[in-house]
Amino acid sequence: MAHRAAIGIFDSGIGGLTVAAEFSRQLENEDLIYLGDTARLPYGTRSPKTVARYAERAAGALLKYPIKALVVACNTASAYALDHLKAATDVPVLGVIQPGARAAVSAPHGGKIGIAGTAGTIASGAYQNAIRAQDPNVETVQMPWPLLVSLAEEGWIDNRVARLTLATYLDTFVEAEVGALVLGCTHYPVFKNTIQEVLASDFSGVQIALIDSAEAVTEELRALLQENDLEAPHRAGRRSFFCTDAADRFKRVGSTFLGEDLASVTTIDL
Repeated sequence: MAHRAAIGIFDSGIGGLTVAAEFSRQLENEDLIYLGDTARLPYGTRSPKTVARYAERAAGALLKYPIKALVVACNTASAYALDHLKAATDVPVLGVIQPGARAAVSAPHGGKIGIAGTAGTIASGAYQNAIRAQDPNVETVQMPWPLLVSLAEEGWIDNRVARLTLATYLDTFVEAEVGALVLGCTHYPVFKNTIQEVLASDFSGVQIALIDSAEAVTEELRALLQENDLEAPHRAGRRSFFCTDAADRFKRVGSTFLGEDLASVTTIDL
């Protein structure tokens, strides 16, 4: 039956495990199938056409399984491929940008919202457009944070290099006096505590609401499942993890994003 089907999640690599982790915390009954396209990462520096092609292949791999919803955890793929994927399948498809934008507008922002993301996500204008569609009076300030991806995958979440990098990046948003900051890349939520520490120590405790799209898309997925009577029965949800290259590294680095050890990862070819 449909309610026993899994939730399919894909990302360009490991970062989307922050979304999988949030699903596991809030939707613990649901089966999850996660695919990280590690052979083709990063998506954030690719052209829109290439990102759409990669996303279509990743989605196709997940749609071979009985899934009841498809979640595009990658911000860049959400920006460039979401509409295409929605048109190509009858399965509900959720991206992270619209939920993140709604959460940002709902947060106390004082009229200014910052957007941090990959170069591709920022260039797409997807968050900017989504936020303005919610509230045209909001001013957005955007900036790519490319170094955080490498730092996260090295496990350098809270060391001197990470704090110096974050202080440099945050300066733009503090100067602009944003009230909320969208963490527009799936790698960035692992730095939430460090960001708050840097704001406290380097910027005199300035208050900025951090918007984690993983939390926002989880709430929207929960609502979708409830509205369509697709919630899983009460049980312990099963989780399966796939990648397209370097499974050993995926297991090792992925534990930082998932918040626990990855017992098994299967390599597949798209």
